[in-house]
Amino acid sequence: MVGTKAAVRFAGAILLTAVLTACGGKGADRNQNLEGFTPEQIYTRGEFELSQNRSDDAAWYFSEVERLYPYSDWAKRALIMQAFSFHTDKNYEESRAAAQRYIDFYPTDEDAAYAQYLLALSYYDQIDEVGRDQGLTFQALQSLRTVIEVYPDSEYATSAVLKFDLAFDHLAGKEMEIGRYYLRQDHYTAAINRFRVVVEDFQTTTHTAEALYRLIEAYLSLGLVDEAQSAGAILGYNYQSSEWYDAGYALLTSRGLELKSRGNNWLSTIYRQTIKGEWL
Repeated sequence: MVGTKAAVRFAGAILLTAVLTACGGKGADRNQNLEGFTPEQIYTRGEFELSQNRSDDAAWYFSEVERLYPYSDWAKRALIMQAFSFHTDKNYEESRAAAQRYIDFYPTDEDAAYAQYLLALSYYDQIDEVGRDQGLTFQALQSLRTVIEVYPDSEYATSAVLKFDLAFDHLAGKEMEIGRYYLRQDHYTAAINRFRVVVEDFQTTTHTAEALYRLIEAYLSLGLVDEAQSAGAILGYNYQSSEWYDAGYALLTSRGLELKSRGNNWLSTIYRQTIKGEWL
């Protein structure tokens, strides 16, 4: 009996070598019938393709493991590797599909956190320049939040937090770009609406100081002095070391105005609540 097992292992080793070398120089032969191979052998071929930087071929072999041996432990391992291989190949839609399938089939598995992280990356890595539609940014934020909230103790949570902050900053940058455009076109009310979103909803991003300065510009252009000074007061309290404070200070004082909260407007309300602590 022992001799028979040894013979099987020996034959398997020869077969595995053939699998790895048959198409080693040219990638996968997708017409090849893999039904005679074990899931481990096919999986190993997928790993080999990855090592040769042929991630699309690797994904195909991993998908064959899932197709031919759907209820095996190798299928589970191959599924997460499919998601990884597709992502490496920048085939983000297929990567998302494989990652989501893993989450659906194995929600409590130790690799479920990685599958969710890959799903989030499939959106995050497609975030383009600020000037483009930000739908993918919103989807990236939602998926990254899932990693953070559902898998807070995983090794991917810290990276997800960092990427979440960057994506959040990206959205604020979009609002700023549109606001600056409206400001250049002298559409002051429309510009104010965009800068207000940054101050109220994206106050933890790197764009808040500039948003406050642009509010000073826009409100002064409309002759709304109280609002301009209130924006200056917040700018002066929170961002005194920034270039935008210097610009805001110069702009207001050149008109004989102070960086001081005035009147009863949304900016003075923010000043009272967040700086003075007056919530009622």
